[in-house]
Amino acid sequence: MLRRAITAAALMLTASHAAAQCVGTSYFDLLDDSQIAQIDAAASALPYPEGLIWDATRGDQAITVVGTMHIFDPRLVPIYDMIAEDVMGAELVLLEATPDDQRALEALMVEDPAMFMITDGPTLPDLLDEETWALLSQASSERGVPGFMAAQMQPWYLSLLMAIPPCAMAELASGIEGLDGLISRLARDSDVPMRALEPYTTLFDFFQTGTMDDQIDMLRLSLISPETQQQQFVAMLDSYFSGQIARLWEMSRLAVNDLPGLDPETGAALFAEMEEALLNQRNRDWMPVIAQAMDDHDTIVAAFGAAHLIGEYGVLQLLENDGWDLQRRY
Repeated sequence: MLRRAITAAALMLTASHAAAQCVGTSYFDLLDDSQIAQIDAAASALPYPEGLIWDATRGDQAITVVGTMHIFDPRLVPIYDMIAEDVMGAELVLLEATPDDQRALEALMVEDPAMFMITDGPTLPDLLDEETWALLSQASSERGVPGFMAAQMQPWYLSLLMAIPPCAMAELASGIEGLDGLISRLARDSDVPMRALEPYTTLFDFFQTGTMDDQIDMLRLSLISPETQQQQFVAMLDSYFSGQIARLWEMSRLAVNDLPGLDPETGAALFAEMEEALLNQRNRDWMPVIAQAMDDHDTIVAAFGAAHLIGEYGVLQLLENDGWDLQRRY
């Protein structure tokens, strides 16, 4: 199956990665009027299509809901300032991954390198045709990873690397914190406890399932041009900071058509599968975690990737279904 190829492409377009160096032409500027109209119509039909910060209240309880971006951009500072007091005054902060989770993941990479690297048997140059490996080796080098190192990566892991355009790699490698990191640092400094919304291996467990052939297919489909990736990142940044999250998501659905070797019908089906697995199902899984947190606390902050806010199965709609009143703050 090729679903994990679509997953990698979609993650690229959900404000999971971004960098100030990714500037220039926006992907939106390349679309014709009918494509823009298609995106706008689909986005406006979704519940809670816009907004990054929401106040959810039910009786005397309150949740500050924040749609985040995981890599730093200077435009995050005023957004952070809007929720800093909420974090400092919260009884609990919920995140996709806490600092303890991140440390545990780093330890896992050391303790179980075979999860991420090919430690036995043929490496990628042996598993791929010469032309595809040459393209991948060049693409990884453009992202600061030499070919000899890329050759030993598990295919799913290299596919995630390929989903990040070269313009974003410097920010990513620098370790500068995005909004999630800023929130967790403030919570730590303010002695506010943190809790993860899900096990820290959730996403990696999803990506690494499937056969080696599945993962090789994912690698082949990840070879989108750096120019197109950068244009999509520019569009992603602009959409995030204007709060147009549903418009960004619908653009990502359309952009699947740019994946090489994938026909539109297959792309649409695989995107829908990815949407269910990486957004909708995770959102549903988070609701009992949020409910349990509210059993023990009156005021929390819940911060996670902005794409999780929108739609019929988005966190905001699920909160409304559970009796919460929602007010957009920003």
